Amino acid sequence: MKYPAPVGGYDRTPGKGIGHLFVLDRQGNLKKDITLGEGTVYHPGGIDFDGENVWVPVAEYRPNSRGIVYKVNPKTFKVSEQFRVGDHVGGVVRDRRTGMVHGVSWGSRTLYEWTAAGKQLDAKANKSHLLDYQDCDYVSRSKQLCGGVTGLATATGGNYELGGLALLDLKDNRILHEIPFPAFSAAGHSATRNPVALEVDGNKLRLFTAPDDGEEVKGTEILIYESVIS
Repeated sequence: MKYPAPVGGYDRTPGKGIGHLFVLDRQGNLKKDITLGEGTVYHPGGIDFDGENVWVPVAEYRPNSRGIVYKVNPKTFKVSEQFRVGDHVGGVVRDRRTGMVHGVSWGSRTLYEWTAAGKQLDAKANKSHLLDYQDCDYVSRSKQLCGGVTGLATATGGNYELGGLALLDLKDNRILHEIPFPAFSAAGHSATRNPVALEVDGNKLRLFTAPDDGEEVKGTEILIYESVIS
């Protein structure tokens, strides 16, 4: 809930909730429900699998707040707290080459870099104002692919969600490619509004997205898009 005027530097209350990490099979069946977070730190962000562990940020549901970064063993489901951050962390990616952890703040306005133990190495302003990144995936050779959305007003007073994808170089946060993604869910949301995951399968590039919230038209659908690699 938003305050009528800022309180202690915040524009809203932290809200209440419980963070969950759901483990599903390819058919969408729930295999495990892992709870994460503590107190007002309950909102999971974009996750990343580094080949051994799943990295999960959990934060207060408000900007400029605080967060905890966990790693979860996908075989044993053991949860380990890695480090804490004095900001909302909306997504993390671990660089397979360097072992460093990269993260985005609320709306991805700040791009962070930490060691795996949480020592902050860098914090830079995001040079792009086209998208608010909601989730990022490591895509090889110290690059990350981020999906995001921006809310725009239409000429008739309605709202339009502009979705898109951006490829960033983790070495210096340069945007190498950036494209709109004009696809929408059954509830009318941009396909890149929430989680995105990318995989290569033979000569196909496959993108998974889950843009909707559970209480919407068809619940949380997983949308799949494929493109042939030429």
